[in-house]
Amino acid sequence: MSGEPGTLSVIVPALNEAAQIGACLEALQPLRAAGHELIVVDGGSHDATADIARAAADRVLAAPRGRAAQMNAGARLARGAALLFLHADTRLPPRADVLVLEALARTAWGRFDVSIDSPRALLSLVAAMMNLRSRLTGIATGDQAIFVRRALFDAQGGYAPIPLMEDIELSRRLRRLGPPACLRARARSSARRWESRGVLRTILLMWRLRLAFWLGADPARLAERYR
Repeated sequence: MSGEPGTLSVIVPALNEAAQIGACLEALQPLRAAGHELIVVDGGSHDATADIARAAADRVLAAPRGRAAQMNAGARLARGAALLFLHADTRLPPRADVLVLEALARTAWGRFDVSIDSPRALLSLVAAMMNLRSRLTGIATGDQAIFVRRALFDAQGGYAPIPLMEDIELSRRLRRLGPPACLRARARSSARRWESRGVLRTILLMWRLRLAFWLGADPARLAERYR
């Protein structure tokens, strides 16, 4: 791995996450204390996201809006030999740095299992199906906190500049080079997306969007449907 050996760079893309970013970064402080790097990439927030982040991150960058562009911007300036991409509303499991670096000593990329932060049984089932599908297909989603060797990410050109499904597209390319490490430790993701739209409605929407993407639909049009 290129970059600083033994160092993990956690890259958090954020947009108008003032309500979430403080708790997100507080949960990551043990990694920072262990010598790992924390980068927040703001996509043009209209709230206090960037100001809150500056007190708790090693770098706070500005980048064009869009997770792919924001994560690529963070990766370009990261000093770690390993990169981990984390949504602002997702929390890593304990000892995530040790788990990631041990996994990357065996393979080139991977992800965590995911749980959804809700007591609803249906969302527990959704998370279980996401984890199973990922194991069967070798495809990871952003909720699962994708991690990758820096050298491989750079060699692959990073995330494709598309407004949706950037995690799926990157996984497809990485999968051709080898299967992901599917860590059973769980990243905990917020239920807000599911609860705001309705669980069944969100499930059906995501199935339709992923199917359309696999069939070659324009990601820009899919992003419009998602919004």
